[in-house]
Amino acid sequence: MTKHNLLATTTFAFLDIETTGGGATSDRITEIGIRFWRNGEVTGEWQTLLNPETRISPFIESFTGITNAMVADAPVFESVAQELREQLADCVFVAHNARFDYGFIKSEFRRLGQAFSARVLCTVKLSRKLYPQHRRHNMDALIARHQLGQVQRHRAMGDVAAMLAFFEHALADCGASLMESAIGELLQRPSIPSHLPPDILMELPRRPGVYRFYGENDVLLYVGKSTNIQQRVASHFSGDHNSSRGIRISESLRRVEYTETAGELGALLLELKQIKSLRPLYNRRSRAAKQLVSIELSKDDRGYLRARLVREIDPQRLGDYYGLFRSKRAAEQALQGIAARNELCNRLLGLESGEQGPCFQRSLGRCQGACDGGEDIARYNLRMQIAFHSLRLTTWPWSGAVGIVECNDDGERTDILVIYNWVHVTTVHSEDELHDLTLGHQSLTFDLDSYKLVVKSLMGPERHKRRIIELTDAGLPDVLIP
Repeated sequence: MTKHNLLATTTFAFLDIETTGGGATSDRITEIGIRFWRNGEVTGEWQTLLNPETRISPFIESFTGITNAMVADAPVFESVAQELREQLADCVFVAHNARFDYGFIKSEFRRLGQAFSARVLCTVKLSRKLYPQHRRHNMDALIARHQLGQVQRHRAMGDVAAMLAFFEHALADCGASLMESAIGELLQRPSIPSHLPPDILMELPRRPGVYRFYGENDVLLYVGKSTNIQQRVASHFSGDHNSSRGIRISESLRRVEYTETAGELGALLLELKQIKSLRPLYNRRSRAAKQLVSIELSKDDRGYLRARLVREIDPQRLGDYYGLFRSKRAAEQALQGIAARNELCNRLLGLESGEQGPCFQRSLGRCQGACDGGEDIARYNLRMQIAFHSLRLTTWPWSGAVGIVECNDDGERTDILVIYNWVHVTTVHSEDELHDLTLGHQSLTFDLDSYKLVVKSLMGPERHKRRIIELTDAGLPDVLIP
């Protein structure tokens, strides 16, 4: 075995495509260019225009220079599919932003009822690995940074030439040993469950969002979220989920779907919504409360603060309540813990019946005497307020709904999460959409888990990093607390 066996013995197929648009399932390929490289030498090339069997828009014609007239007599993909498969056989499929090119090639084969898979190397990822000090790794940035020479951009063989020039420059600049190591790491794959295609991870984005695992008969097994969908799904297959539940999911898994979001809060809210509405088999989820319970403090005839459980909660004055509980039992357990930690009176907390004389805990030395007047009113009330402070709910601080703006790292996607009274109302993708919203005739159901997420996001230490747009003319939806 040679010292640099991978580079010496592997054929790398540097491939670029031009298309009618950005969607692999809806758009078509108009041009394919490939240059083959092995052991330091270009060993051949293959290229063709393709008739996409649909019109090329004027914008795409201008962008790529490929016109409808140029492809009118070109072959359709079906007529070159077998030759392309043979050309790529036993090669490493190399592309810049490989998920795009590889996704289109797979989609074209899928239209013919054929599967296609290959080992894939993305030169964007290779650049990030070899040159982590740089922020931008698109092709124009690589050409400028490494002085690669100008090519005909947005034509297949021009982009292939630029990609190969970067590859050879990096090999000379970093050395064969480091190049071999970086490529080897990028080509390693987690152990993919047997019922999934081996290249499943290539189809998943490295962006925030929610992923869904489906089993036989399309049974929904699991819903998860991540700021990097591809990385998180890969972790399910690499031993990070080595529990019996994780093993059962992997054995049952037949299909993976995903929904991208612009940021983490959008992913968290979507995950929560889908877990509750779709009820996946393996998610740990709390049962929905038939009626939430909270605690209200008010003074009795003597002036001492009493606690009482309430089921009718006014969403407009949440700051007057302490805690939200899924059952009366859960609320009573919270009160018992507060009483024990702070030596508060069980009778004034509603945990013991009776109106006069010392409570039972007083006789055990666990109450400081508010029940029989033995503790000063002002002192007891202050201790009550301190004891309950951390449970106090947060009243919605705005007069109407707000839009929380999230953008992904490359600026290609914007989500504006519309929130009112801690409830996620909807998501739009531009400020024009936001200001066209009418919310006045909607009814929303308050959700405890959503409340916790949104309060943490809007009132926590990271709140100053968020851009928030107040909606003044959208109207006020009705929020109902179950």
